[in-house]
Amino acid sequence: MQDQLWLDDEERDLWLRLVSLTMLLPSAVEAQLKRDASVSFFDYHVLAMLSEAPDRTRLMSDLAFHTNASLSRLSHVVTRLEKQGWVRREAYPNDGRATNVVLTDHGYAHLSEHAPGHVREVRRLVFASLEREDIATLSAQLGRILDAVDPDRRQMRG
Repeated sequence: MQDQLWLDDEERDLWLRLVSLTMLLPSAVEAQLKRDASVSFFDYHVLAMLSEAPDRTRLMSDLAFHTNASLSRLSHVVTRLEKQGWVRREAYPNDGRATNVVLTDHGYAHLSEHAPGHVREVRRLVFASLEREDIATLSAQLGRILDAVDPDRRQMRG
């Protein structure tokens, strides 16, 4: 790739589409989650990351890592989710200074109830416009961009 100051027309088109997608997609997904499940996109992501953990439990610092959140932001979200009865905090057994976050049965049931609607919306917004063979190609291409943005691989990768 040349060292040029400006993007060419094809690069500019891709860049503007990518920026638009990163701004519009989270809002579209969040609208469905708020309407149907009364949770924000980030709340849902926290619940989902807990549901995928062994015993539905993660250290607060691990959960922050997997949700790309500061401990402060995550603490506020966990407090809100605790009030709903969807999560609880527990002292980490080997270190009293650390805290586990546990997805409760009530939280798991809420997530399970609303996951099908979320998946339908993701399919509608993302996958309905792609051919099956496009998925692996697009995933690989986005993975290369993500590697440049996140070289330490802080985010989950498929």
